[in-house]
Amino acid sequence: MSADPSTAGALRLAMVAGEVSGDLLAGLLLQGLNRRWPHLQAYGIGGPNMARQGFQALWPHEKLAVRGYVEVLRHYREIVGIRRALKARLLADRPPLFIGVDAPDFNLDLEAGLRQAGIRTVHFVCPAIWAWRAGRIDQIRRSADHVLCIFPFEPELLAAHGIAATYVGHPLAGVIPQEPDRAAARRAIGLGEHEKVVAILPGSRASEVRYLADVFFQAAREIQRVRPAVRFVVPAVPALRVPIEQAAHRAGLGDALTLLAGRSHEALAACDVTLIASGTATLEAALFKRPMVIGYRMNALSWQIMKRQALQPWVGLPNILLREMAVPELLQHDATPARLAASVLDWLDAPDTMAAVQQKFHALHHQLRRDTATLATDAIAQVLQP
Repeated sequence: MSADPSTAGALRLAMVAGEVSGDLLAGLLLQGLNRRWPHLQAYGIGGPNMARQGFQALWPHEKLAVRGYVEVLRHYREIVGIRRALKARLLADRPPLFIGVDAPDFNLDLEAGLRQAGIRTVHFVCPAIWAWRAGRIDQIRRSADHVLCIFPFEPELLAAHGIAATYVGHPLAGVIPQEPDRAAARRAIGLGEHEKVVAILPGSRASEVRYLADVFFQAAREIQRVRPAVRFVVPAVPALRVPIEQAAHRAGLGDALTLLAGRSHEALAACDVTLIASGTATLEAALFKRPMVIGYRMNALSWQIMKRQALQPWVGLPNILLREMAVPELLQHDATPARLAASVLDWLDAPDTMAAVQQKFHALHHQLRRDTATLATDAIAQVLQP
């Protein structure tokens, strides 16, 4: 099958997306790729959003959904085995293009090997070299023919190091409406129009749920003690529903809590405030214009290593993009039930402050909203040119 994007709408490519957020981004990218190349064949590692676009997953994306140095070490042998097997498959198949979606620890090394063998490589989502691990820039230069950037300041930074890149906007900014319909989301979930609602998102990885679920639900119990009428809604990744349900039960929240199978966008649209794990979900919350309290805990050794490599005073994406502590971040030892609960209550008790941060999120949404699918596929077409 020809790699020339101008021939018969045919393209064969391999992709790897390593977790829930990567699967979501890759699924949106695949929509654009399918429009441009109607006979697209795509395979590799991915999840349900990619599968809905015709993607063939050789391994599920959950296999790579591990964060933190110590946590990765526990799964190191399996992850390296998957990468080695996939690399051998791709070197035998020789698809014209490989797209690594986020998951830089897995993808950049794989991309380097494929590129050295003559397979063209695109990396979608620039690693956060502006936040930590700045030394990774050399690895990006070796690995990627082109980087698709989701934040506007990244292409200039990469260009200074000789790396070709294109700002494509953030795909979620085109999917999430500028004015989310809170009333419709509440009706869909079964919440009252005037109820105070807190969405709890304890992460999409098993390690995150292990470290955060009990703490977040204990914080919810504290909130309930102060404001008994508050309702809680929890969108649980299906694969992690059981441990999340168990943590909620231990907290004794009873009928005040509604557990959803996925549906995180509905939960964010419906809530007044969210208590949320640091990660891509915090940007989703900002695009839904929801005030938030960002919490995070991890293995103590992983925390010490990451702290030493941090280049900015912020961890949460909304704060990084706004260049200010617009929403509170309570990390590691600071992420106690009492402090998390107090920060959520501070939002609920300060409607003017809530309105001010929502205006900042509106401006951020406009900045990130681009025709991502077209910009990305145009850049990919250029990479594929002989």
